[in-house]
Amino acid sequence: MEKVCIWDIEGTEFPAGRRTRVILGQNGALKGEKFCQGYVVIYKDGSIPEHDHETVESYTILSGTGLMEVDGEIEPVKEGDCVFIPAWKKHALKNTGDEELHLMFVYAPSIIVDHWAQEQSGELK
Repeated sequence: MEKVCIWDIEGTEFPAGRRTRVILGQNGALKGEKFCQGYVVIYKDGSIPEHDHETVESYTILSGTGLMEVDGEIEPVKEGDCVFIPAWKKHALKNTGDEELHLMFVYAPSIIVDHWAQEQSGELK
């Protein structure tokens, strides 16, 4: 059995106001070939900037509230909501609540998506 506690994963702090912990995937605590799974904490007023990629993806909101945008459509999200994001559709998520927003993401196939490096370099805001 392979097992990891998400809180033991240091993760990556992003300039837009969040910490991402990759649980399973090419760059995850556990190696995975077919899909990637991670845990994100978006701080108050933080976000995942608009981006797109070749993978399909889902965001499952575990706590908090925010505004989710997919392909120009904007809707509020809250605990329990799951959003499916088709490949190459621009998407973003902004924490609009007074607390942290926690979410689990899953995308496939398992690659290291470009937007993380783009955000770290200041290209995405």
